[in-house]
Amino acid sequence: MKPLKTIVSWSSGKDSTLTLIKLLNDPKFEVVGLYTTYLEDEVPFQATPIEVVRQQAKLVGLPLVAIELPEVFPANDIYQSLVVEGLRTSGLEIEAVAFGDMFCNGIAEYRRSYIEPAGWQCVFPLLGRDSKELAQEILESGIKTLITTVDTSQLDGSYCGNWYTAEFIASLPDNIDPCGEDGEFHTLVVRAPCFSGELAISKTDCERQERFHYQRYFLLN
Repeated sequence: MKPLKTIVSWSSGKDSTLTLIKLLNDPKFEVVGLYTTYLEDEVPFQATPIEVVRQQAKLVGLPLVAIELPEVFPANDIYQSLVVEGLRTSGLEIEAVAFGDMFCNGIAEYRRSYIEPAGWQCVFPLLGRDSKELAQEILESGIKTLITTVDTSQLDGSYCGNWYTAEFIASLPDNIDPCGEDGEFHTLVVRAPCFSGELAISKTDCERQERFHYQRYFLLN
């Protein structure tokens, strides 16, 4: 059986990176590209500049499909049509779309509701896995990750700008998911086994908004 030509939903963070690594190591899949959505030159929530995402894709050695959003939370039908159209017109041969979702909270059904009618399969390599086990796997796989966003309604803002390490995970309050899967924090991957080199960044200030704190930085390479 030929491997399934798959594009990976890419947020710039650890979950999508682990998803990519798993697919690259699985002969049932052929990863043909990455795709991301962005607003005003940044990936929402991660607040990753689109130029940084492009640099990640270059380090991975895969084409990036960048889909611009009109607002952070467009209506579902608008968001879905933008993603489907962006993938259809990408010039890539796509048979499946992979996501890094972990929780069985209805998100898989939502993804399938617009991906499958477009003629593609949905792939969820991390779905249903235990968060503690996945956090350990992220560390052991050599993924180097910066905490770039903290939702201060759930987690103290002082965690923003830290590196995702065993010490970081151990310091989290008991009610916080170790992978931040409830939106407590978001990340940027700077090094991974699937990267040809390291994403060189220099941290600047931590932007403290009313609810969210963002670690700002700039590319060195």
